[in-house]
Amino acid sequence: MSLQQQMRDAMIADGRSRYRLSKETGVAAETLSRFYHGERGLSAAAMEKLADALGLELQPVKPARAKRKAGKASKPKAGRKGKAKRKATKRTPKRKGE
Repeated sequence: MSLQQQMRDAMIADGRSRYRLSKETGVAAETLSRFYHGERGLSAAAMEKLADALGLELQPVKPARAKRKAGKASKPKAGRKGKAKRKATKRTPKRKGE
């Protein structure tokens, strides 16, 4: 479940109106209404204020990183070090006399 959906569910469970939450958080009522109906997101600052008003704590979550296989160090590729890759193009043969 997304953070936005969790916040919407918390707003419903809390029972306070969007107008009242707006007055308590300082976030515009129109902004909360659009967020509630899924028409827009909230800024990090607004999300923090809303979480505080609802008695929630936002915790950052680091995305999982791909693990490297043991013993497989990345090796530099041989050849053109530091040069830009060139796009492969079709060559046309030269005609005699050119």
